[in-house]
Amino acid sequence: MTRTIERRQLHPERAGAAGDDGRIARRRPRRPPGLPWILPALALSVGVIYYGIGYTGYISTLNWDGISPDPPHVGAGNYTRILHDPVFWDAVRHTAEFFVVTFVVQTVLGLVFAVLLHTRLKLAVIYKVIIFMPVVLAPAIMAPVFRHMFAPDGELNSVLRHVGLGALAQPWIGQTSTALPVIMAITVWEWTGVTFVLYYAAMTQLEQSVLEAAKMDGAGNIRTLVSIIWPEMRGTTVALAILGAIGALKTFDVPYLVTIGGPNYATEFLGTYIYRMTIPLDHVGYGAALSIILLVAALIISIAVQLGGRERKARD
Repeated sequence: MTRTIERRQLHPERAGAAGDDGRIARRRPRRPPGLPWILPALALSVGVIYYGIGYTGYISTLNWDGISPDPPHVGAGNYTRILHDPVFWDAVRHTAEFFVVTFVVQTVLGLVFAVLLHTRLKLAVIYKVIIFMPVVLAPAIMAPVFRHMFAPDGELNSVLRHVGLGALAQPWIGQTSTALPVIMAITVWEWTGVTFVLYYAAMTQLEQSVLEAAKMDGAGNIRTLVSIIWPEMRGTTVALAILGAIGALKTFDVPYLVTIGGPNYATEFLGTYIYRMTIPLDHVGYGAALSIILLVAALIISIAVQLGGRERKARD
């Protein structure tokens, strides 16, 4: 009895767990409180997404047209064929150029719009709606408009002729030199609203005292933007870079609906090439191999961008 009292004095936190005889009650193992709630989503992810990835990987080892019951196994033959496919490398180059141009232009425009609309600007709500409206418009609805706008007899060439710049009129989506820039311009018009909203939301988290101190020290608007606002937007910029890179890899709707990947594969992306090989040409195994390469590229790029952002933040 004396040892029990001494034990309670030395370890008072155990006193509540002990019975009258001094024995400590056994604690039941605690289960994660949210486990029952995430089980349906976990089962869906494992059963649908990861199973689909695994099955796609299996199909990528077949020479299959999607119909034959006994397709022959070719091992890594499809991947070897991809490495020697010039259209594939053109699609990779188009994807890289597309990402760099659209990301830079959208970042500049989105940041400028966010800064301007954080000032005392009249009719700011209307400007916000105008900037964000292209995001909610379906590409399938806008594609016929763009095809007609950039046609040889479309509105763009008509405007150029009426203002005395008829020499610049050309078949914008009918030649290889201008088809890809047109797709980039359409994408910038469509997605700059998302960049603007994210930058605008991030700017609301800035310390106003810092901005006021910079103004008191004589910093102008450009200096404040470059030295204070832009560095604070680094996390948002990294997130936009990841989204932009993955979005560039998955680009399909605009180039397919406007140019169908042409002319002469000038606007062929990985997404459109996968569709072309899988559905119209019935090379399902080859398309599956392209899909696996697309998945691996998306993972590598997202990890690289995240690590690069962390290292830069650690140096600062």
